Amino acid sequence: MNITTFAKRLCLLVPLIITPAAWAVEAMPSPPQLAAKSYVLMDASSGNVLVENNGDQRLPPASLTKLMTAYIATLEIRRGQIGENDPVTVSENAWRTGGSRMFIKVGSQVTVSDLLHGIIIQSGNDASVAVSEHIAGSEDAFADMMNKTATDLGMSNSHFMNPTGLPNPEHYSSAHDMAVLARAIIHEDPAHYAIYSQKEFFWNGIKQPNRNLLLWRDKTVDGLKTGHTDEAGYCMVSSAVRDGMRLIAVVFGTNSEQARAAETQKLLTYGFRFFETQTFYQKGTELAQAPVWKGTTHQVKAGLAEDLTMTMPKGQLKKLAASMTMNPQLVAPIAKGDVIGKVEVKLDDKVVHSADLIALEAVDEGGIFRRMWDSIRLFFYGLFN
Repeated sequence: MNITTFAKRLCLLVPLIITPAAWAVEAMPSPPQLAAKSYVLMDASSGNVLVENNGDQRLPPASLTKLMTAYIATLEIRRGQIGENDPVTVSENAWRTGGSRMFIKVGSQVTVSDLLHGIIIQSGNDASVAVSEHIAGSEDAFADMMNKTATDLGMSNSHFMNPTGLPNPEHYSSAHDMAVLARAIIHEDPAHYAIYSQKEFFWNGIKQPNRNLLLWRDKTVDGLKTGHTDEAGYCMVSSAVRDGMRLIAVVFGTNSEQARAAETQKLLTYGFRFFETQTFYQKGTELAQAPVWKGTTHQVKAGLAEDLTMTMPKGQLKKLAASMTMNPQLVAPIAKGDVIGKVEVKLDDKVVHSADLIALEAVDEGGIFRRMWDSIRLFFYGLFN
């Protein structure tokens, strides 16, 4: 496929993300104003923030903290550092932790898998401490892991002091950061994400329900976590899927369990009603071939490093146009993943998003005669271009 053909196809398919500032919205109502200190609505595929109010404000996250605790636990499982069936001996420190509990007994052994369920479904502070001690040796050491992980994920307004969310003046997060964390949980480990949709968990003779009321009210909701302390108010991170589109809603600081569910539902309803998301190309798909000088081959396959996904107000997709340009005079050697061009998407003649085209394969340097011949060709090419 040549560049002109690709550009024409891209204009028809519009396979890129755009930013909210660029939307020329017609007949679209303003977002709902929620009775909450802070909130964010994010598209899970693109990461675009569709609605936000004080999204970067640092606030106490209460038990939303356990999203990070559970994320690290599943990350350690995937890395092979711990096993789901590993027995964890419950320390007195974990057993004595106040607040919501899984009701594990001091000195008993509980598997990592059961503790993970206790953290996610029952919001057990005791389970959170037990897991943190098993992974890092102590709560303080685990908090260091939490903060390192937050930095890796780009959670710039979060700082953790414990794995539970119990109040501490230096323990905070933001609605936007929690949406980023939820997106990582959803995309990186679908198998463990399924735990977040479970409505109850039975342990030690006690059956406790998931505090996410939307799991009962909205069949499209499949996670994630609630939180509450007097300082934080009632908080929630939820996610739902409708017609292949997944949204993440985060609310901080509502005044009741019912309110956090109702305010979250407003965000989800607005997002699904007025926005649409579509992925047109998967990362690594060949979109074009670019000419290469002085290489073992004459061309290199070009594609994108990330999925081509768009989130926009409904009806706006057809207004976009896109074009592709290649870097001039690509000379071997070229490594797989090198940036070799760019795609730009425009709305009303304004560039609203751009993405790098990368080499999907390596091209080694050609032999001496190929290099000499292409050097001569490049000389004359430069003269006439």
